[in-house]
Amino acid sequence: MATFIDTHCHLDAPEFGAEMPVLRAHAAERGVAMCVIPAVAVFNFATVRELAHAQGDAYALGIHPLCTGEAKDEDLEALDAELAARRDDPRLVAVGEIGLDYFVEGLDGEKQERFFHTQLQLARKHGLPVLIHVRRSVDKVLKHLRQTAGGRPWQGIAHAFNGSGQQAGACIELGLKLGFGGAVTFERALQLRRLASTLPMESIVMETDAPDIQPHWIYRTQAQRDAGEPQGRNEPAELPRIAEVVADLRGIGIDALAEATTRNAVAALPKLQSLLSVSDGRKPLA
Repeated sequence: MATFIDTHCHLDAPEFGAEMPVLRAHAAERGVAMCVIPAVAVFNFATVRELAHAQGDAYALGIHPLCTGEAKDEDLEALDAELAARRDDPRLVAVGEIGLDYFVEGLDGEKQERFFHTQLQLARKHGLPVLIHVRRSVDKVLKHLRQTAGGRPWQGIAHAFNGSGQQAGACIELGLKLGFGGAVTFERALQLRRLASTLPMESIVMETDAPDIQPHWIYRTQAQRDAGEPQGRNEPAELPRIAEVVADLRGIGIDALAEATTRNAVAALPKLQSLLSVSDGRKPLA
């Protein structure tokens, strides 16, 4: 069976509730060997850490751009302290979810940028990769990445990437991998599907962003929801089927895609290597 890493999955989301352990076990049965669970704010730092340890997964700590409105400067200090306290935790693999969002209206763009910039500096300080939210914000994200690079390439992932080919190339040049999930399953997502089929194989990782970014077989339109159909809930178990779409777009087999994207995930988040070796007894990836 092909095995995958879900590089971005909010297993702590209330949509999962008490079902979460069963859903995670189902994903494992489908070949999802590891999930990376990103925090979104100080309030769930402990939750994602405890969940990763309980489920045998990995986690990241950060303040999501959509949470910056209520965040305080003291939260950045708390993040710094938590990253220091968990420095030796093998399951802490990145700073995230951090970034910028210019899709949701009413957010303070200046505050978003200040929090993002500071969290990039913290990632450098603590020697960790980054999980970056880049919704309608790729160029400004790139600006901050360049400003804080310190002459060294980045490690990490541009999560749910949906920018241009030129922007994709700029992210890759800076050292990032690009995350592909449910959005690529929609036939109307022409630009995204072009990227999934033509980008260098070593630049792609797989993710679900569960319970969000539903693949087309789960998603319900507004008209369907108005007619009484509930919106589908994405789960990490959907990752292999999403990966089949990407494999078909690239004209390769699912096993080849699984092997490549797992290798890429480890390159982006190096601490995953030891976790994978412990969880399934495999030799380290070359």
